Amino acid sequence: MRFFGRPVAVVLATTAALALSSCDDTGDSAAGAAGVTTEAPQLTGSGTTEAGETGERGGPGDDRDSDVAAGHADPAVQDAVTTLATLEVKGRAPKTGYSRDEFGQRWKDTDRNGCDQRNDVLARDMSDVHREGPCKVLTGTLEDPYTATTINFVRGQDTSTDVHIDHVVAMSDAWQKGAQQLSAERREEFANDHLNLLAVDGPANMQKGDGDAATWLPANRAFRCSYVSTQVQVKAKYGLWVTAAERDAISRELEKCGADTVAPVDEVPAPAVEPEPAPEPEPAVPAAEPGGDVYYENCTAARAAGAAPLLRGEPGYRPQMDGDNDGVACE
Repeated sequence: MRFFGRPVAVVLATTAALALSSCDDTGDSAAGAAGVTTEAPQLTGSGTTEAGETGERGGPGDDRDSDVAAGHADPAVQDAVTTLATLEVKGRAPKTGYSRDEFGQRWKDTDRNGCDQRNDVLARDMSDVHREGPCKVLTGTLEDPYTATTINFVRGQDTSTDVHIDHVVAMSDAWQKGAQQLSAERREEFANDHLNLLAVDGPANMQKGDGDAATWLPANRAFRCSYVSTQVQVKAKYGLWVTAAERDAISRELEKCGADTVAPVDEVPAPAVEPEPAPEPEPAVPAAEPGGDVYYENCTAARAAGAAPLLRGEPGYRPQMDGDNDGVACE
């Protein structure tokens, strides 16, 4: 199953018969700049959020969509329900052994267009994009799907982190729900898959952390069907499971867009993880410098380790490696 437009945006072409405020399709985010081979984003829904909304799921009394009859969803939403029913339901495995490095090179150029994934996604998801050279995005306008606000992105020391590239299914969540059984190559593919990457408001992404649909949903209700549908799509693609609480939360959001109900199922325990043998002692490395406990002598070393580009605050980042002082080193 493939949803068109923004990889996380299920195109909910809502008809007048639905009269559903959280699923009316009244606006698109602007297409990415020319030269990027990924799909142009499309923001599902009105792009507005109700006053006083938070990123948390509505409570039991939240019946704002009770007038929508089940079974009248857009086919893409109903497909998400069908796929959700095929996902295994298990408990969350321990986080033991997780690290970002288990998911391979950051922002690897998997589509081989010469640009790293961060710049690809920035260009895809923003409008009015201006670049330096063929890849490096300097400025752009983001219609943020998580908050329904407009962000004027400017690359720079204090501004680059205004826009994050989010993993819609967080890597830590994936690790605890099947990714640790995947090959290293498959995990790297997951971490750099355009389907699972989305340019979003930085603070909202920090609030999300590694939460799943049971613990965090976008404040922008108009985007929630697209958001959970993409989580289903990604988990199906990589053979990841869901917890019972997560499955129920996704099902509730899809029902609000007119989809059929998914029958509840019992959760089975997560498979036991075999302890890995103790690693061989590693050679001593130079003392860490500001930016974490990882040190790269130069950008060549960072690239060889699959860590480039490095954002300010990430392990291994040093101002000396950031020639234009824009908060992104070794581009």
